[in-house]
Amino acid sequence: MEYKHIVVAVDGSEASEKAFRKALDIVKRNNARMILAHVVDSRTFATAEAYDRTLAERAEEYAKDLVDSYVENAKVAGITNLARCVEYGSPKVKIAKDIAGSFAADLIVCGATGMGAVERFLIGSVSESITRYASCDVLVVR
Repeated sequence: MEYKHIVVAVDGSEASEKAFRKALDIVKRNNARMILAHVVDSRTFATAEAYDRTLAERAEEYAKDLVDSYVENAKVAGITNLARCVEYGSPKVKIAKDIAGSFAADLIVCGATGMGAVERFLIGSVSESITRYASCDVLVVR
């Protein structure tokens, strides 16, 4: 199977950096479009924002800078067919359903989490949810 639209979920972690590097090779091999996606988990700062109104602005600026840095790294690696996507909400749902759907993705590449078994049981991991809800192939990079 040849992939044409590859969503790469990035969050700045070591795991997403590994996923990004793996995705570079896949994009080149398939002459595909790379969609660099970051989801600002608005639930994490919704309560705290009552005390600090700048949290949303800082989260948005961080997301923009983060995706821009991945775009620059992709260009340096020779990727020219690029798109960027910053969304708000739950990464577990947004990546698998909304972002992948809006870009007609046929592959999602994401990093594995560093959560322990207890944390995964209680809250679940983003990569686990992506594999559960995505309608396309998913590659979870360790």
